[in-house]
Amino acid sequence: QNIMNSLRQLRRPVGRLSGLACRTMSNTATFDLSNTFNMHNLDTKPNTETTATTEELLDYFETMYTIRRMEIECDTQYKSRNIRGFCHLYDGQEAIATGINSVFTKEDSWITSYRCHAIALIRGGSVKKVLAELYGKHEGYTKGKGGSMHFYNKEHGFFGGQGIVGAQVPVGVGLAFEAKYNAKEGEPMNVALSAYGDGAANQGQIWESANMAALWKLPAIFCCENNNYGMGTSVERHTSNPGGEYYKMGNAIPGIKIDGMNVLAVREGMKFVKDYCSSGNGPMYVEMETYRYHGHSMSDPGTTYRSRDEIAKTRSARDPIEFVKKALIENGLKEEGEIKEIEKRIRKEVSKASKEAMAGEVPPAEELYSYVYAEDGSKEKTEKQKFIRMPQFENSVRA
Repeated sequence: QNIMNSLRQLRRPVGRLSGLACRTMSNTATFDLSNTFNMHNLDTKPNTETTATTEELLDYFETMYTIRRMEIECDTQYKSRNIRGFCHLYDGQEAIATGINSVFTKEDSWITSYRCHAIALIRGGSVKKVLAELYGKHEGYTKGKGGSMHFYNKEHGFFGGQGIVGAQVPVGVGLAFEAKYNAKEGEPMNVALSAYGDGAANQGQIWESANMAALWKLPAIFCCENNNYGMGTSVERHTSNPGGEYYKMGNAIPGIKIDGMNVLAVREGMKFVKDYCSSGNGPMYVEMETYRYHGHSMSDPGTTYRSRDEIAKTRSARDPIEFVKKALIENGLKEEGEIKEIEKRIRKEVSKASKEAMAGEVPPAEELYSYVYAEDGSKEKTEKQKFIRMPQFENSVRA
């Protein structure tokens, strides 16, 4: 196990927390990203030097810190039994969602797995609305009926989390087909990203979808968020691909591996990927090398297949939020005290949103049969159908 852990640490991109900034000018810093990308079947690569303004870094920091605090609140409320059922947290992986979102527009499509709270938040959502859904309240994303795995916001190009492992990928390729079908001649196409974990990477439906995307040169991005463990199984034990290098899964499809703990690397990498796919070159595999701090889900302690020491070392050496915080402080863009005030404000905002969400309304009984049956083909029919049996509270044991 110790050998596996050592190999896993060596396999990760270098992406240091400090020393990345080459120079600072007024409110802009320049960063070296030369050790954050690996390429497959590609002659070009993303920019290995990039700049970021104080405003950009602060925006990334606030976004990631809000995600982190929201997921910690989910952990607390789950343990207090205010959240029931499945619950998969995203803390540790915040740089991926934040970096991708900085490049995407609302017209670009994004579909992901059941680990979807963060995507729902940054694609037009709010902490209150996300938590209301998790608490089963009518004010939630899907009116309290979907829960942790089924967020959705078409207006902002987010086509949801999927409860079935890998099931989102064929849908994502369908979104890529739509993007190409509706593209205006001579203009870049919108792209469609299908995100999945390393545990889903060997699903047959992903290979089938990739074949179709390559045949039709669809603007599809197959994004594997490799957090090194498929549920509780390390990559060394669940893939025959040497080193678990998922960006090399395509014989004809090019790939790129990105340090998913570095938001600037994700941003620049995804600029490159989007430009490639939107220009009619076909799909691309993207592997985001990342790490989740919680277990696979709230029912998984996350310490039976990896050591607490491994988790602690990753937090101290590669935390994505600490990277941005240090970038701001070490380049003289913000004082440490200013950052602490921002953290304090966000913690208060998340706590307030949680209380407001908890005070929401339970969905009315009529919601049980809305969006179930539409005889006339309409989007919604709320009339109760004779074949729907309502709860019989008089025969139920209630607290």
